[in-house]
Amino acid sequence: MEHMSEPEWHEFVLAGTRTAKVATVRADGRPHVAPVWFTLDTHAPGGTEVVFSTGEKSVKGRNLARDPRVSICVDDQEPPFGFVILTGEAVFDRDPDALLTWATRLGSRYMGEEAGAEFGRRNAVPGELLVRVRVAGVVAERDLTG
Repeated sequence: MEHMSEPEWHEFVLAGTRTAKVATVRADGRPHVAPVWFTLDTHAPGGTEVVFSTGEKSVKGRNLARDPRVSICVDDQEPPFGFVILTGEAVFDRDPDALLTWATRLGSRYMGEEAGAEFGRRNAVPGELLVRVRVAGVVAERDLTG
C-alpha cells in the first residue's frame, strides 16, 4: 500500500469516468450513499473543492441542506486497486451561470465534449443545486495489492 500526494490523488480521482460515492447523514442519523458525477475545482479560493450537482429535493440534497457534513469515496476497482476518501462540508452555489458552467463540465467529462453542452443545459435547471465541498480531510492509498 502506498500513500498518494495531493497531485497524485487529484490525478487519481479525475482519471477516466470514475464516479464519486457521496455519503450524507439522514435526519434520523442513518447514512445515505449515492454515486455522482463530479470534478475538482483546484483553483477555488481556500483550497481544492469537489464539485457536483444534485436535485434540491433528492435525499442527498435534503440531507446536505440540513447537515452539510459529507464523505466522498472514489475508487479503482481494478488491480492493483486504490481509493481516495475526502471529507468536508458542502455549500450550495445558487448562481445559475455557475450551475450551467459546472454542469457542462460534468457532462463533458462523463459523456464527451460533444455532448457536454447538452447535458449541461439538461442539468442546469430550477431545482438543481451546485454543490461544492472544500476538502478538509484526505485518505489516499494506491497499490493495495503490492
